[in-house]
Amino acid sequence: MANQKREAAQVQPQDATLISLVLQSLGVYEYDPKVVQQLLEFAHRYTTDVFQDALVYSEHANKNDIDLDDIQLAIQGRVNHSFTTPPPKEFLLELAEEKNKTPLPLIPEKYGNRLPADRYCLTGLNFSIVPNAPPPPSNTIPSSSSSSSQQQQQQSSSQSSSTTPQQQQQQQQQSKRRRDDMEDDDYDF
Repeated sequence: MANQKREAAQVQPQDATLISLVLQSLGVYEYDPKVVQQLLEFAHRYTTDVFQDALVYSEHANKNDIDLDDIQLAIQGRVNHSFTTPPPKEFLLELAEEKNKTPLPLIPEKYGNRLPADRYCLTGLNFSIVPNAPPPPSNTIPSSSSSSSQQQQQQSSSQSSSTTPQQQQQQQQQSKRRRDDMEDDDYDF
């Protein structure tokens, strides 16, 4: 078994062996082999970006070669933009204490699944059924106290106006085609 580990260690590139040794020095003995690959990729990308930034800084200073100052400036720029330090523990404890001052709401004593309000649920109705509208009120004839000329005007206007609601319904039913009357062309799939 020790021979297999040695053979596996010999198959790894020198950089991968170095990273696995760093992990072991930090007390990490069991890890997925892909962790080493990810750390290698991160290290390669980081150093490439630092050197590209250092090259830009040296060109800006009209220098032919990259020197230590350019590298330090590039690292400082990367650290400021790429890595952030976590907030202090005392600050986090203060925030937690302030947040925990307000008690949690009581749990309602309802049985079954607790769902949010109906407007936020997909189980609520999202349609409304409109029943057949009642016919509009018919024109009534005024009482006998009104003059006969007014009665004649209302009768003539009601006769000259459009059809009654019953007639409108009959016309709509006649205008609708029945299923038997429809042609096969209406059912294109």
